[in-house]
Amino acid sequence: MDRRDFIKKGAYGIAGAIVGGGIVASLAGFTTGCAGPKDKRIGLQLYSLRDAMRDDPEATLTQIAGMGYTELETADYRDGLVYGYKPVEFRTLVEGLGMKVSSTHTGGPRLTEDNEAEVMAWWKQAIADHKAMGCRYIVIPSFRFGDTIESLQAVCDYFNKVGAMCKAEGIVFGYHNHANEFNKIGDRVLMDYLIENTSADVVYELDVYWAKQGGQDPAAYIEKYAGRFPLLHIKDDSVIGDSGKIDFAAIFAAAYKQGMKDYYVEVEEYSPYPPAECVERSFTFLNAASYVK
Repeated sequence: MDRRDFIKKGAYGIAGAIVGGGIVASLAGFTTGCAGPKDKRIGLQLYSLRDAMRDDPEATLTQIAGMGYTELETADYRDGLVYGYKPVEFRTLVEGLGMKVSSTHTGGPRLTEDNEAEVMAWWKQAIADHKAMGCRYIVIPSFRFGDTIESLQAVCDYFNKVGAMCKAEGIVFGYHNHANEFNKIGDRVLMDYLIENTSADVVYELDVYWAKQGGQDPAAYIEKYAGRFPLLHIKDDSVIGDSGKIDFAAIFAAAYKQGMKDYYVEVEEYSPYPPAECVERSFTFLNAASYVK
């Protein structure tokens, strides 16, 4: 199951069947030998190694640290646990390996006219848990927006409420796009409307690959809404940089200029290498790139 199907099913944890010990075994044994020192603060969205994280989080995190990644974004918050660990326990594990959990992808109950109190109570607990884990950001990875401006405005109002709750606890609330956010509702581009009708308490994690798939020039879009993108998803068809389709130099230049603080590699598709090799090769590409600070 790929991330697109995963999100469509409304899940925010790790989906799919456990493949067995082979994933973790191959993960532990792989190294390109060229990842280099941790001289850049490069982040990883853990969905990139979703099956391995489900099988054996500790072994997988150990391998990720060995590759050189220093920042992590989680994708498995369920029932108050993160990959089966209490938030503080997961933080201890990650920090013991020399990394930090700085962001998370998590959703929450669907907001309706009748359950706002329940949903906001869920967010209160989720914020507390992610604060305990050391997160700087809580990011919703996708959302069903409806097909009218009125329904889109209701989402903006909801995001503003959650953003204010997060800000009060010292965490930044954000939203992560896919390609469909660049479709139109009426005469308005959905992503444009979101950005223009949410407060400064709501930021956006631009997924540069999906922005490109949605018909945008990612660097130009960052410049259009400068200051709203403190974090990015760095993504390609598979290994970062291999396709040649995305101008990462222009993206990083635009992102740094408007105040980017963090970015996370995300590998959704694995070709022609196995998952761990795709993730390590992506690190190696960015670590060697002169335009990445």
